[in-house]
Amino acid sequence: MSAATDTRPETIRTRLIATFAPQQCQVEDESALHAGHAGAASGGGHYRVQLVSTVFEGKNRLNRHRLVYDCLADMMHNDIHALAIIAIAPSEIAN
Repeated sequence: MSAATDTRPETIRTRLIATFAPQQCQVEDESALHAGHAGAASGGGHYRVQLVSTVFEGKNRLNRHRLVYDCLADMMHNDIHALAIIAIAPSEIAN
């Protein structure tokens, strides 16, 4: 794994925190699970993110995902091959 690859999850996390000021932000690098996959040959990684942010209040799932993709747009298709997103509003968390 290259140094650039090692910093991708932290770069993703930093951007998500700056954009969404989330109560929770998890970024998992699942690239190793997809070794040998055709998309992995391009060098882009597979990531799973989970965010809890007030920004998502009143927005449907599609709009939430669009916001996350917009935040990471310049990383898509080069640094990120696949992105699984869980975007939740604080009011949706069971207390």
